[in-house]
Amino acid sequence: MVSVLLTTNPKPNSGFKYGFEFKEQALGQPASDQAVVKIQAAAFNHRDIWILKGQYPAIIPGSVPGSDGVGIVTSETASFKQGQRVLINPGSGWDEDERAPEQDFKILGLLPCIGTFTDSVVVDTKELLPCPEHLSTAEAAALPLAGLTAYRALFTKAKVRAGEHVLITGIGGGVALFALQFAVAAGAHVYVTSSNPDKIEKAIQLGAKGGVNYKDENCISELKKLLNGNLLSAIIDGAGGPLYEQYPRVMRTGGIIANYGQTVRDPAVHFTALAFIKNIELRGTTMGSRAEFKKMVAFVDAHKIKPIVSQVWQGLTEESVDEAVRTMANGEQFGKLVIQIGDIDSPHTPKL
Repeated sequence: MVSVLLTTNPKPNSGFKYGFEFKEQALGQPASDQAVVKIQAAAFNHRDIWILKGQYPAIIPGSVPGSDGVGIVTSETASFKQGQRVLINPGSGWDEDERAPEQDFKILGLLPCIGTFTDSVVVDTKELLPCPEHLSTAEAAALPLAGLTAYRALFTKAKVRAGEHVLITGIGGGVALFALQFAVAAGAHVYVTSSNPDKIEKAIQLGAKGGVNYKDENCISELKKLLNGNLLSAIIDGAGGPLYEQYPRVMRTGGIIANYGQTVRDPAVHFTALAFIKNIELRGTTMGSRAEFKKMVAFVDAHKIKPIVSQVWQGLTEESVDEAVRTMANGEQFGKLVIQIGDIDSPHTPKL
């Protein structure tokens, strides 16, 4: 089988510390509690760019990248039928504790874990879930990591409920879009931030009440106008940065900020006196447990949510990987970037 492998040889002028190469690899034999899954499609995450830049912990050359994957079970198992379409849990070592992983939590795409940029993988059956039938191949591949991160941030951490007002920052990224879709499906009133007015308009089309440009020095005042006397119960944030000083102005007492990333590092998050006076909580969150993954997939199935896919490439090739990496590094996407690897003629494959 052909796999993409992480190497210490980046392409010239790429700006990366690491690169990719394509190699034939032998597939191991599954144990009694494992299944062979033929990958149909895999999706990119910003994590993949941070790894290429060397800005991620415990990077191991020789790893197969990719945390998101959908595929077909090709071996006989007690849990899944041969030919069944499944989603792969993007992490391992976290069973069900809502507070934190019980074990040494790891995310797929770096050794010793498998990665999804390959033809086939051997996976523990406990890490597989039947894929909702309403999802296309590309949509299914887009779901696992970003969907799980958004679900935990929104519901486990921020406790969002119907009727509440929620701000989601940096709309256009995978996690932010899932948080928008999930919050709207749950009956919340959602507002967004972006520096791109087109992305704000697309978010409104997906159910957001409105949005503000975070680069505008008056953006919190503009958000306050949009709220029209209401206050935010929750903020789902993947940026960090200077707006934390102003967030308490538009938050209710006891509001929650769920932070899953800090792409803006200067200045760092500043937790002000007004924040603790109003009993506002800042809660860090990273992806989620296997139990939350199961809940997230069930939520997507129940509400027939369709992930937003920005672009799809056909075939696991050097050209398709390079193009996808460039697109993500440049921040050009609105939604997920997907590579279809096998079974291109699957009935679940969208017409592009």
